[in-house]
Amino acid sequence: MTVETARRAVITGTGSALPRRQVTNAELARTVDTSDEWIVERTGIRTRYIAGEGETTSTLATEAARNAIAAAGIAATEIDLIILATATPDQTFPASATIVQTALGIDDCVSFDVQAVCSGFLYAMTVADSMIRSGAASTALVIGAETFSRILDWEDRTTCVLFGDGAGAVVLRAEEGTRGVLAARLHADGRHNQLLYVDGGPSTTQTVGKLRMRGQEVFRHAVTNLASVLREVMDAAGLATSDIDWVVPHQANRRILDATARKLGLPAESVIVTVDRHANTSAASVPLALDVAIRDGRIKRGDLLVLEAMGGGFTWGAAAIRY
Repeated sequence: MTVETARRAVITGTGSALPRRQVTNAELARTVDTSDEWIVERTGIRTRYIAGEGETTSTLATEAARNAIAAAGIAATEIDLIILATATPDQTFPASATIVQTALGIDDCVSFDVQAVCSGFLYAMTVADSMIRSGAASTALVIGAETFSRILDWEDRTTCVLFGDGAGAVVLRAEEGTRGVLAARLHADGRHNQLLYVDGGPSTTQTVGKLRMRGQEVFRHAVTNLASVLREVMDAAGLATSDIDWVVPHQANRRILDATARKLGLPAESVIVTVDRHANTSAASVPLALDVAIRDGRIKRGDLLVLEAMGGGFTWGAAAIRY
């Protein structure tokens, strides 16, 4: 099916960054009541990366951004929009995006954070796409970056084994043609606040708080919502699920990825999986997985991608992209 030529946000470069320290399940099991077998069977996770001294959300975001800018073959000063998706900013304010802006040597551009937890990158990309389509921006840097290790309760084995730190970034440029973001759809339902949340904040406890989750209920909502929004975005793009070359999903749990693919009738080999090595990096997981699959050659120019995610809130969304 042909797609109309229009001003679109085209991915011209991707990049990612991980902390120096890789932590295996076996290492975790020395301090947490768990085992490699227990974690792998329930989640598919084998390792994750944990930020150390001097590594923050903004430092990881900056490294990922530099890699994406290099891949795009542009100067940082060409960027006129930076959106950083994160639930773990360096400071309550100002936005960590402005820290990245300064680190990149950009004196003036629109820079702000988006907070939609694991769906944050999809939210940020959709905002950037809208600004590019409207002419409000021409070259956007969209980043997902997290240091979730700093809001984990390391005595709660049901949550602390699931998450890791990292960052991923894309450069979007305005181009006329059939490539780029074809359609995006976002959702939120705040009734489910207590299923996945952090038990603190400046306005309530004056503390950062710790992550809390009711995993089985999150799993059930995730499979239903992700399958639904994927179908929705494909309908909006005028395409069928059979047209999809690659699904780049939020990397929360291998069982969620497999169940969603089965529900949609998609072959498992068309789903990009990095949860085994990165664990759940929240807003960073989609751009991290995207960068891995582009750099290892699986994703090629012209491929049809669907990016999708669900996170606390609940928030969820998907985007259909002709790479």
